[in-house]
Amino acid sequence: MIAVDTNVIVRLLTGDDVNQAKKARLLIEGNDVFIADTVLLEAEWVLRYAYGFSVSEINRALTGLLGLPRIQLNHPRQVASALKWHAQGMDFADALHLAVAHAQDAFYTFDKAFIKKADHLNLLPGVESP
Repeated sequence: MIAVDTNVIVRLLTGDDVNQAKKARLLIEGNDVFIADTVLLEAEWVLRYAYGFSVSEINRALTGLLGLPRIQLNHPRQVASALKWHAQGMDFADALHLAVAHAQDAFYTFDKAFIKKADHLNLLPGVESP
């Protein structure tokens, strides 16, 4: 199994560099590939800020990538939950943080928007302000 960096995923999903996109596709199609949570987190940020992808475009791209048969993740169920919550309006980083920590008794943050969104999605109790 190999692991890939954010730039491999971004090249694959954007095709902005034809040669690198082709190499990324061949690499991912030809290997069992591990994608770390941190790489997904950075990939979402790059797609959103550098490429202007919308929430639906990001979710469609990441869901398609993560649905490939040879892709492995740290926390596949939690990533699926994070993508679902992201599609429902939660920031992807917040959603991933919460999904990975969801088995804990509570998740504390000073981010009032995060608390409000979690409450709106009925993900409380658990997200609280200290």
